Amino acid sequence: MIEHAVFLSLAPGHDPAELAGVMDGLRALVGEIDGFTGFRNGPNIDAEGKSPDHPYGFICTFEDRAALDCYAADPRHRALGARLVALCSGGAEGIVVYDLEV
Repeated sequence: MIEHAVFLSLAPGHDPAELAGVMDGLRALVGEIDGFTGFRNGPNIDAEGKSPDHPYGFICTFEDRAALDCYAADPRHRALGARLVALCSGGAEGIVVYDLEV
């Protein structure tokens, strides 16, 4: 199983409604893309004070690497990703991704 963890450095003045729309769009892809089995999102509470620059994030769960690859190539994901990039400080530079095999 792959946990695809994404951490966002949101731009000052970003549109919270647009962020919610992107999250809803990603959630809607669960089960629509083979092997995409779960989606969770929310604000970073930063309990240890180590990630204040990334106030929001989400985690996608995939059955395997092949499913993650399908998600990455899917045009619906790419369109949502472009909207997400527009919400982040520095565009794509404001997004940190970890893919963990668990």
